Amino acid sequence: MLLELARWLAHDIRGFHVFNYITLRAVLATLTALAISFIVGPSMIRKLTEYKVGQAVRDDGPKTHLVKAGTPTMGGALILVAIAISTLLWADLSNRFIWVVLVITLGFGAIGWVDDYRKVVYKNPKGLSAKAKYFWQSLIGLSAAIFLYKTAQTPIETTLIVPFFKHAVLPLGMVGFVVLTYLVIVGSSNAVNLTDGLDGLAILPTVMVGSALGLFAYVAGHLYFSKYLGIPYVAGSGELMVFCAAMAGAGLGFLWFNAYPAEVFMGDVGALALGGALGAVAVIVRQEIVLFIMGGVFVVETLSVAIQVLYFKYTKAKTGIGQRIFLMAPLHHHYEQKGWKETQVVVRFWIITMMLVLVGLSTLKLR
Repeated sequence: MLLELARWLAHDIRGFHVFNYITLRAVLATLTALAISFIVGPSMIRKLTEYKVGQAVRDDGPKTHLVKAGTPTMGGALILVAIAISTLLWADLSNRFIWVVLVITLGFGAIGWVDDYRKVVYKNPKGLSAKAKYFWQSLIGLSAAIFLYKTAQTPIETTLIVPFFKHAVLPLGMVGFVVLTYLVIVGSSNAVNLTDGLDGLAILPTVMVGSALGLFAYVAGHLYFSKYLGIPYVAGSGELMVFCAAMAGAGLGFLWFNAYPAEVFMGDVGALALGGALGAVAVIVRQEIVLFIMGGVFVVETLSVAIQVLYFKYTKAKTGIGQRIFLMAPLHHHYEQKGWKETQVVVRFWIITMMLVLVGLSTLKLR
């Protein structure tokens, strides 16, 4: 929006040409999203408290979490507003990738909003049924996958790139690409959602991974940089750096209120949306495996739940008594039960994510 205005003004005032630089608009998107979060955040928290949109705490969870009952939730709506406004202001709205990622983000956010609304307003502990949730997630994920395949301009946009190997490129075909894209988008959405269980645990890793993906997007969208670093050139993907920057700014602004002890929780409306956004950007810039590496905390948290459920069902079917591998799942609750303080778990998972993001960024050069 503002980019078009700047381009129009540039016909008479040459200084406005500076807004053509993606890096400048990415910085401005970060600052705009951060400002929106700081300005809107306090009033939003007051409104959520006034309407008694409070978090319900599971009885079988860590006892230290009982004090969190009633803390306002659905704060992820603040993140989505900040991302959407900042992206619409500073991104090139003629870019198809911007609209794909925005639709996925807001679409998954809408699913999460309905789920949260039913839980906290209608006091329905199940919220949106699992079948309904996966149906809508699948519909959005598959639609995005088909659209990206149909609008791909070069074969490289539909191949799987293996990091650390310069010439490891695997053609996927339509079925392979659609399935992989669906799994990445829906999988990352649910993985972030499962990780969002402690104050600040999910949001900062999301910011770090999203920022790194923004760098990948910038390089992938630059003909010379992508050629020099040996990564696939995806024309137009550089504009996603603006979106990722907006996500980082919105996430940091939300962390201001979500840091321990949290004044507001993200809820499914934020977690599902942010996870879907990460998956969508990774697919577009052809870095699905790198996302798997950088989002290792999200992956392990998800695996801990799957392993716990499968092992419990297996042992119950075999012996009649279900057994558990972890003291509690997801994994962050396991460490709480082992005696780690909440802040210790959160900060240590942050540190692990930081190291994994650095490993992922190393793939830019190590090929």
